[in-house]
Amino acid sequence: MNRYDVVVIGSGMGGLTCGAMLAKEGMQVCVVEKNPVIGGCLQSFRRAGRTLDTGIHYVGSLREGQTLHQYLKYLGILPELHIEPLDPAGFDIIHLAGRTFRHAGGFDRFAETLAADFPGERSGIRNYCNLLRRIGSLIAPDVLRSGRLSAGGLEYLGISAAATIDSLVTDPLLRSVLAGSAPLYGGRRDVSPLYHHAMINHSNIEGACCFVGGTQQIADALARRIRTAGGEIRTCARATRMKLSGNRIHCVELNDGAEQIEARWIISDIAPSVTFSLLESTPLIRSSFLKRLQNMPNTCGLFTLHLLPRAGTIPYQNRNHYFYGTTDVWGDGSLSEDRISMALLCMQPARDKRYADVVTLLVPMSFGSVARWLGTRPEHRGPDYEAFKAAFAEKTLRFVENFMPGLSDSAACIHTSTPLSYFDYTATPEGAAYGLQKDFKHPVSSLIPVRSRIENLLLTGQNLNVHGMLGVTVSAAVTCSELLGETYLAKKIGHA
Repeated sequence: MNRYDVVVIGSGMGGLTCGAMLAKEGMQVCVVEKNPVIGGCLQSFRRAGRTLDTGIHYVGSLREGQTLHQYLKYLGILPELHIEPLDPAGFDIIHLAGRTFRHAGGFDRFAETLAADFPGERSGIRNYCNLLRRIGSLIAPDVLRSGRLSAGGLEYLGISAAATIDSLVTDPLLRSVLAGSAPLYGGRRDVSPLYHHAMINHSNIEGACCFVGGTQQIADALARRIRTAGGEIRTCARATRMKLSGNRIHCVELNDGAEQIEARWIISDIAPSVTFSLLESTPLIRSSFLKRLQNMPNTCGLFTLHLLPRAGTIPYQNRNHYFYGTTDVWGDGSLSEDRISMALLCMQPARDKRYADVVTLLVPMSFGSVARWLGTRPEHRGPDYEAFKAAFAEKTLRFVENFMPGLSDSAACIHTSTPLSYFDYTATPEGAAYGLQKDFKHPVSSLIPVRSRIENLLLTGQNLNVHGMLGVTVSAAVTCSELLGETYLAKKIGHA
């Protein structure tokens, strides 16, 4: 039986980052992944010779001296990544009420750009920017260099994002513009905390970038760091059971008992409810706790449409577009397959950067829309499923062409996926794109701690704190600090 210092279950951003950090610090690490390809939502795949991304389309805080840049510098993968800053004049374009508004890069430019559209709200816009900067600074490199991963701020988890925006500005349209990227984190007026809104928007205003050539490069770079440091990554290795000895996991069973591996520590990067379902029955884990995990609401899923344009037909735009058919940008949880009211458009450039190689459209979708095909296999879901996707793709294109006429005329081919793809490939309950739904009204009960009641089981990933590349990277550091010490790890990252 193989034995390691740490076994990491799942090779998403959280699992690979934990593996790379711990291997870098001298631990013998093994990452196990149920799929043939590593990466989780970092995965890219090829169609018609083009690279299509799965779950991450742009990220923030990636410029020199910014938080995610500092973490990737510590991990040693920056030279291997092809990063392109998004347009600072407007990295996000919000299409709302027949007008367009820009989220510009840099806080001064962001404030002045919106103040030009809403001159009477200049003071409120400045106050909004100052609040985001205050919250975002809580995980800044200066904090890391002081020996802390975070300077606090979790009280913002108990404050409503929507109500805060409403308190800062009075114009209803401006309120919607400031919340215009809410679908990027499954934002909802009735539950979304200020902490999530602020962290995600702060990082994008600070330094929004995209990865040219797909996000698989991030997973592959982290995997190389793990292997270079002597660690292992095993694909087609599904964790099916965790066996206990007292209050510790004795071994992890792979592929229904085909193999068992031992480790001093187990880190799970898969959904908490799935993680605890793998444990042998134990009085340490109460049934009420398991029931609470299973009943915690998930964020929405996504319908994804990848349009592959004919060469030279769609000019590349180094920015994202949020299209709204309503003035209320907050999702209310009652998504309908019959009516589309929002879509996010992102582009990947071709080798000739004047033109787009891939146009990706993302539309929020409830799992209920595709639950009837639960239990089917990818590529074998049947003609009814294909017909459903084709009909929804047509609705999506019709909606987007209200803003970009003739888009579909440029298509050489189209590829689509639904929340079932997330469910099957990442084991995310209900195919939730952003993990568990956090609720400012119940901040404590919607938080998942790193430590569990099993002595050597730690959790990581998007369900712990904030989703997305920055949030998951910071959460991975929090998880690793349980083994390495917070002061030591924070200073190592901050001074990299």
